[in-house]
Amino acid sequence: MLTIICDAPGKLSAIDRPKPLRNEGEVLVKLRRIGVCGTDLHIFTGNQPYLSYPRVMGHELAATVEEAPAGSRLEAGDTVSIMPYISCGHCNACRNGKTNCCRNIGVLGVHRDGGMTEYLSLPEEFVLKADGLSVDQAAMVEFLAIGAHAVARAKVEPGQKVLVTGAGPIGLAVAIFALLDGGEVTLLDGRTDRLDFGRDHLGITSTVQLGADDQDQLSAITGGDFFDVVFDATGNPKAIERGFGFVAHGGTYVLVSIVSSDISFSDPEFHKRETTLLGSRNATRTDFERVMQAMRDGKIPAALITHRMSLGDVPERFAGLTDPAAGVVKALIEV
Repeated sequence: MLTIICDAPGKLSAIDRPKPLRNEGEVLVKLRRIGVCGTDLHIFTGNQPYLSYPRVMGHELAATVEEAPAGSRLEAGDTVSIMPYISCGHCNACRNGKTNCCRNIGVLGVHRDGGMTEYLSLPEEFVLKADGLSVDQAAMVEFLAIGAHAVARAKVEPGQKVLVTGAGPIGLAVAIFALLDGGEVTLLDGRTDRLDFGRDHLGITSTVQLGADDQDQLSAITGGDFFDVVFDATGNPKAIERGFGFVAHGGTYVLVSIVSSDISFSDPEFHKRETTLLGSRNATRTDFERVMQAMRDGKIPAALITHRMSLGDVPERFAGLTDPAAGVVKALIEV
């Protein structure tokens, strides 16, 4: 079966691997769509902290069932979305229902080989039936679930002023679910095309471009109070540190992006605001189910998909996705 492997930063190869055999308790799936994530781009550019090379990338996965265990809730031909966070089920986090931050987690495409291939065999619990969804939609569930999880962590309430810094796919996913929970969302980003996308396709009327007066603009939007909830989705250490200053007194700061560095902040400022600081990692089955229902309800815009390529074209075309001028929001690889 055709498989794309990242041998080293900047180097992708097309190789042939044997089709996997289905083990007991597993589901054999045929990959149909692979979403390209910022994590994949970081792997390609050599800036992912949890990875060793070579690696088969790909964790935003839609597939159809080829074979399922006897008595399974799944049948051949079912469209499925893959939950790529392979958790151990017995560590402290798993015992408390926080499988997204399992101590022994193995994320497809990061800690273990992922979905830029034709077939995978996976434990049944990580293969989610996607009734009513197209394969395009099923491939977008994972990155949207990361946004849904972050919003759930923050417990966004109707009428709260919410700032999302970084309007890439994850930031836009956060914005979608903050809006669905009744938040008044402002987007902050340096790219006008990303801010325009938020306005044109998500209905976000409050946007601020990075610049000399951006803090004054954010202050004016909130009457000087700043924001009840701030989400960082920049992947930039300096942006994360700066974001502490955008949190209102009594507010919450959620770090969705991850960086390979230490983060520092002013403790007096942190304490006088009584800031709540949260990390948000991956997503849970509940988050996946929420996203799939939102899709069935027509609440997720199809315009998020901006680029496509075939699996065979990946070695030649993948590097182009890293160019900001390409205007990529979500690229799908078709198998």
